[in-house]
Order: sequence, then structure tokens, then C-alpha cells
Amino acid sequence: MPTSSPAIALQAAPTPVRGACPHDCPDTCALLTTVDEHGVATRVQGNPDHRHTDGALCAKVSKYTERTYHPERVLTPLKRTGPKGSGQFTPVGWDEALADIAQRLQAIAARAPEAILPYSYAGTMGMVQGESMDRRFFHQLGASQLDRTICASAGAEALTQTLGGKVGMKVEFFAESQLILIWGSNSIGSNLHFWRYAQQAKRNGAKLVCIDPRKSETADKCHEHIALRPGTDAALALALMHELIVNDWLDHDYIARHTLGWEPLRERALQWPPERAAEVCGIPAEQIRQLAKDYGTTKPAAIRLNYGMQRVRGGGNAVRAVACLPALTGAWRHRAGGVLLSSSGQFPAQRGVLQRPDLMPGGKTPRTLNMSTIGNDLLREASPAFGPQVEAIVVYNSNPMAVAPESGKVVQGFAREDLFTVVLEHFRTDTADYADYLLPATTQLEHWDVHLSYGHTDVLLNRPAIAPLGEARSNAQIFRDLAARMGFTEPCFADSDEALCRQAFGDAVDYALLESQGFATLALPDAPFADGNFPSPSGKCEFYSARLAAQGLDGLPDHLPNHELQGTDARYPLAMISPPARNFLNSTFVNVQSLRTLEGRPVLEIHPDDAEARGIGNDAVVRVFNDRGSYLCHAVVSRRARPGVVNGLGIWWRKFGLNGTNVNELTSQALTDLGRAPTFYDCLVEVQAHAGA
Repeated sequence: MPTSSPAIALQAAPTPVRGACPHDCPDTCALLTTVDEHGVATRVQGNPDHRHTDGALCAKVSKYTERTYHPERVLTPLKRTGPKGSGQFTPVGWDEALADIAQRLQAIAARAPEAILPYSYAGTMGMVQGESMDRRFFHQLGASQLDRTICASAGAEALTQTLGGKVGMKVEFFAESQLILIWGSNSIGSNLHFWRYAQQAKRNGAKLVCIDPRKSETADKCHEHIALRPGTDAALALALMHELIVNDWLDHDYIARHTLGWEPLRERALQWPPERAAEVCGIPAEQIRQLAKDYGTTKPAAIRLNYGMQRVRGGGNAVRAVACLPALTGAWRHRAGGVLLSSSGQFPAQRGVLQRPDLMPGGKTPRTLNMSTIGNDLLREASPAFGPQVEAIVVYNSNPMAVAPESGKVVQGFAREDLFTVVLEHFRTDTADYADYLLPATTQLEHWDVHLSYGHTDVLLNRPAIAPLGEARSNAQIFRDLAARMGFTEPCFADSDEALCRQAFGDAVDYALLESQGFATLALPDAPFADGNFPSPSGKCEFYSARLAAQGLDGLPDHLPNHELQGTDARYPLAMISPPARNFLNSTFVNVQSLRTLEGRPVLEIHPDDAEARGIGNDAVVRVFNDRGSYLCHAVVSRRARPGVVNGLGIWWRKFGLNGTNVNELTSQALTDLGRAPTFYDCLVEVQAHAGA
């Protein structure tokens, strides 16, 4: 006899809705969201049919329903009633909010449209909610453009100057590699699905080497950890080249046929014997020799780079140097050989169709402001060199108060009473507290979007699983509504979110396949550069870049010492890096209670020798400081930090900090050698026990 009643037996099972993870991670997982009969999302899980996701999600995104239904979600438009930064708001209707915002922006645009600035990054990586209707709106307005540099532009420029674009080996073939260098990446925390391929290779006998100043969770699981000083990666790469040359671990045929600039690179590399690099990097020369031997004699060998290594003055050159290595040994001949930093350049995205730069008035390109120097730029007066003062800023998909460098200046800028600030958000973040209008945005479970990846080569479609909560609207809908209020009549401002999804790739990707299974794999060769054919101007791996030389820069990769070189300022003897806390993603998820509980408290990892010299005990409250500011947190005395280097794990919201600051109070607005990117890991500090503790 069946034990269930007929009514239960006939009840339809909850239907999973296919989607995609929107967050700034190379994995771009395929999601399945279970929705009950009341239209409530009850579970988010990985799609087992998507090979890269394979049913598994990180701890952060597996709690996505907790984020979506968070009791502190902003669900109605809010207008500021108290002082800037007070977080005092009153609810208003959409009509009132849109009308006032449009009127304020129109008044500024009538005088100086470049006085209006958008500020956004990768709060969602979606092409529709991140870079479509918003770009059309600001292009039509003639607003200042934003140079979106805060995460990856140094490495991206380096790849473009070396390989021709953000391209590399396919991530799935790391499983077949015999040697994997995990360079500047804590893959267990920030690239989980690559780590699964690396583990498969390890089970098959591969050697795993982690190159990172911090002894990360990934380093714990590798066969070897090379704990070099921050900002010395190019020196290590050049020393590896030196050893490849003197031991003739080279693929001369590949070099001759598929590279450009070999002779001058050879001459430079021979200036970097292991002893010289060992002194710069702070590691044993023999460790460099052994790594070079492993890399030069193991086939196939693969390198997984991540963006941590390029957040220093010489970050672009460092990525260039590492990206040259596979061509020297012919590793590209194998599908399990080569290098991967980003795969995003391999997608046939139609960004011009989505963003419509042709809408800019009179065909004139407005000025561009760098998001990494927002602290300085919000405080600049009008001048012939700078242009008009920034009078209005519209922030979406970002929390600059927490994530931008030298955040003390960022706070000063946003605190200006004459700065009109609009923020599209899910929560009252540090930045949202300074908004004149705070507009409720949908989460990934509530809107359409389409995604590429920078860690694999699949396109993913995100369907809305539930209706928007409260009065939340998608980013694209908000900019569509503002465009209507501003009187923008171009037909493109009427495109729906789903229509924008279809435009993102046009006919280059089978949209019917995206609809039916949620993802589509790009048709790409398994070993894309086995026979050269790099997307560079020469079609070769360009050791020497004529394009860089034409800009007055060095055409060859080189080691450039940090802006804030350890040992140059007795007041600040410690180098600080600020890698991500495992349970956060940049500043996202910090307000999800279960994840914040797991993370515990803001911490600084400090080596036992450095702690003892300063009288600092484990879990003591410490003051970390330099000329830019100070930050209170708890010390974790640990050998995860190498001597002379402290690790300020981020990125906590300032309001959750012990003294209302976070680690970016200390970082500088100095930029990288290539790509105009920030130098978060190029930062000198001192640490002392906090007198008030």
C-alpha cells in the first residue's frame, strides 16, 4: 500500500529554474533555484549538468536565498533625510524619486554633462545588468566615462600585449597536466572549480606548486609553497627564464616559429641568475633552480595565474613575464599546457550593440576618470586640465567606500554636501549611507541576465526564478525608467531585459540552446595556440611589444620594484597585502550573518617573529597604520604570514570595523605600470598593540 495520500502524490514537485552565479569569480557557476508553490525560492544549488559546476557551489553562493530574503533588503526607494553618512532615509515612491533624479541630472547636464559620473564594477558580472542599458544612458547623457580598473586591468593589458588578448588554455585540461603552478591565487577560496581539476591532476601524479607571499589554504594542499615577497613575481619569472636558457630546456622550434622578440628577451633573462632573484624575492636560490627544472622538464606543464600578483607597481610586467614562459618551453603544444589568467577575451560578445557608444553627443568622447582614484577625483576642483568638478555620481554594482583604495579620501569625497549621489543597491552598504537617493535593485534570482566567464568558455543564461521582492527593479529597468524621464527617445531605450540578453551575443551563440539547457559551450580548439595563431598583431607570442615601445614604455617584461619598497621607510617596516577573506567576495556577503559568523572578525595575520618584536599576542587588538590612516583589527599570530609581511584579510564593510574603517584606509591610489590599475598589495605599514584594547 502506498503511504502517501492521493493529494500529495498528485502535487507537482517544485521546478528548478536555471540561472547563473553573478559574482566576480572565474567559475561562473550554473545555478538551479528551487521555487515552491508560493513563488518562494527555497534552495540554490549547482547545476549538475554543467560540467564546470558539476553540482557544487561555494559556501557563499549556496546561501544565496539568505541574501535574497535578508531582513535588511532595501525594498522601496529611499530619500536621504539626515546628514550624509548617517544612513537616515524616508521611503518615497518611484515616481517621486525618478522625477527628482531626472530633474537634478538634467540641470547639471545642461551646464556640464561631464560633471556626472557613473561608478560601477562587478557587483554583477552580467552583461545586461552590468553593462547595457546603463552604458546607453550615460553615453546619451554625455557623462564622464569610467575607467573600470579596480580588479584586473593591469593583468588584462599584460595579456593583450603578450598574447594578444585575455586568452589562455581551457580550464578543464588542467586535470591532465603533470605540473601546475598556481601563481598568485588561493584557488580553494576564489576558484573552487579549477581546484577540483587541479586535485584530479594531483591524484594522477601531477605536482602542484603554489607561488604566493601568503601560506594560503591552497598552499597547504600543494606539494610546495614558494613564499616570495609581494611585488617580486617578475624577478622570479625572469630567473626561471635564465635557468631554461642555460640548461637548454627550450623548444627552439616553437620559439622560432611562434614568438617575437626572443633575442632581446634572452639577453634580459640572462641578467637574472637565481642568486639575484633570490635576493629580490626573499627565497632560496635552490628553490628557484628546482622550480625551473620542474617547469622545463615536465610535460605538460600549466600555469594558473590569478589577479593578486598584478596589484603592485610592476604588476603588468609581472604578468607579461609569466605569460612568456609557456612559449619558451613549447607548453602551448599540449592542451594541458600553457597559462590561464582570463578566458573572457575568447567570447564573441557584442558590447558595442549592448552599450551603444554611438549615442555620445556629437560623436565626442567625454573625459574618462579612473575608478581607482575616485578618492582624489571627488575632491578635485574644476580646472582646465581636469575639467568640471564631479557634481553627481550614480553608483551601482559597487561599494566604493569599502573597496576603493585610500578610503579616507573616498569618504571625504562622498561626504560633500554639493555632490548629488544616487545608489542602486540591495542593502545599506557603507556607500549607500551617503546616498541622496537609494534605489532598490533586484538580486540574481529576480531578473534576466546573460553571462560570459573569465575562468571557462561557456555562456550562461540567467532566468528570473521569483518575482522581484517589494518594489525592487532591475538595474536595466531603472536606467530605462530614467531614460524615459530624461526624454531619451532612441528606440534602444525601450529594449527589455530579455531582448538585451538576446543582443549580447547575437547569432554567435545559439540562444535557443541557452534557453533549453541554461548554457552553451564555445566551439574552440582544445590547444588554441599549438600552432601559434595568437590574436596579437603579429600572430605570435610577443615577448617584445612594439605597441608598448611606441608608448615610450619598455617593450620587454622586466622587474619593477614596488612603489613602497620594503626597507625604504624605517617608520613603516612591514609590507601589507590584503587578500580576500574566504567567506566574502570583495565586499559582497559581508552582511550575510551566517557568513560573517564563519569569518569571525576583521583580522591581520602576522608572523610570530614580527608579533614578538612588537609585544603582540594572538587575538590582540592592533592598530595598523601609515601616513594615509589607521585600521583596528585583531591579530592572528600565524605562519600564514611570511616574516616582514602582514596579511590584512578583506574586504569588511567599514561599519563592521572596530573603528569604522577597513583595510583600504591604508592602501594608496598609486597605479600600476600597465593598465592604470590600483596597487592594493604595494603598501607599507607598521603594527602596534592598541592602547585601548
